[in-house]
Amino acid sequence: MNTLLTADLIGLDKIINSDPVAITFFIGYMAMFASAVFFFVERSSVSDKWKTSLLVSGLITGIAAVHYYYMRDFYLQTGQSPTAFRYVDWTLTVPLMCVEFYLLTKPFGAKTSTLTKLILASLLMLVTGYIGETSGIENNVMWGIISTIGYLYIVYEVFAGDVAKLAKSSDSPALGRAMFLLKIFITLGWSIYPLGYMVLPGNLLSGAFEVSSIDLFYNLADAINKIGFGLVIYSVAISETNKNKKVQHA
Repeated sequence: MNTLLTADLIGLDKIINSDPVAITFFIGYMAMFASAVFFFVERSSVSDKWKTSLLVSGLITGIAAVHYYYMRDFYLQTGQSPTAFRYVDWTLTVPLMCVEFYLLTKPFGAKTSTLTKLILASLLMLVTGYIGETSGIENNVMWGIISTIGYLYIVYEVFAGDVAKLAKSSDSPALGRAMFLLKIFITLGWSIYPLGYMVLPGNLLSGAFEVSSIDLFYNLADAINKIGFGLVIYSVAISETNKNKKVQHA
């Protein structure tokens, strides 16, 4: 009992004394939780074909909120990076973000084969990234290169593959705007993850900045990418729903 109380006091002291990593874990947890509630509630505002998209957005931020709750406690009590928790979170949420690309373009002809390729690429990226981050200095560059192949395939799909072609051929300005924003998330927003990986000891950018600050960047990137991703999906769903209502009442 005394040990738990001491750990709680240490964690509270980190927040009170403005430990930026501790604060971003707390903010990330609250922001993800609030976003999940928003997406679940707003499902009733969109047409049936977009409800699944908002459900997935709610699942992404909801799963992240649960993991951030535990990651926050782990960091506050140990002062160490919650690598295992973070990769479990990513392994669940990143494939779901790939599902969102499929759901966005499904009304315009997307095939399940595209979804399968996106999910396999995301799992390749994450599993090999975790192996590289936990297997020792001598292996992390090799595993990082393999992980990057998975990431680059997702970038290819969004910019030039099936997802890009379907978005371009659709008659939806809302989808066009959404794909433009999602491209920014994929290239700029997701780039923080490989950069953080390359800062690890023995990797290509080792020593570029303190490894202890990686969690700060990861926390901010997670909140922006996952919540922003969901809001882009929501904007398309609302826009397409309102357009259909106007057509029906015309």
